[in-house]
Amino acid sequence: MENVFSTDFDQGNDRPGYRWDRIRLGRHLGSEMLSGSVYLLPPGEKSFPYHIHHANEELLLVLEGTVIVRTPGGEEPAIPGDAMLFRRGAEGAHQVLNRSDEPARFIMFSTLVDPEIAEYPDSGNIGVFSEAGAGLYRYLDGSAERDYFRGEP
Repeated sequence: MENVFSTDFDQGNDRPGYRWDRIRLGRHLGSEMLSGSVYLLPPGEKSFPYHIHHANEELLLVLEGTVIVRTPGGEEPAIPGDAMLFRRGAEGAHQVLNRSDEPARFIMFSTLVDPEIAEYPDSGNIGVFSEAGAGLYRYLDGSAERDYFRGEP
């Protein structure tokens, strides 16, 4: 059993503008097909860059504080108890921001489809991720295109 209000965080990010701490609930509970991470997002920070998932859906549930959720439809506040689904593809693009003066706590649930491709519309980058084997984690320039057979014998 895990508690969503615990302060026993197992991962954090300290990059300015994207600082957070998280508890990877799904991993702790032994889940194989469903992820759930509790984030503590300090005032003035963002969880991740604005992004689109191509393999996984995510579902946000706000537990404490107020966050701003950026989607293709604009920005809207979310308060404790509010939930929002982010589908695969461009319609599910999202970003969670804390513009309040207090920390915010939320859970982000996700399917665990592997591999995953994520687009970052603000930067034009693409992320390619796979947990299989030794793992693959690459961030690429989304505008760089190559011929399918380039470099092949």
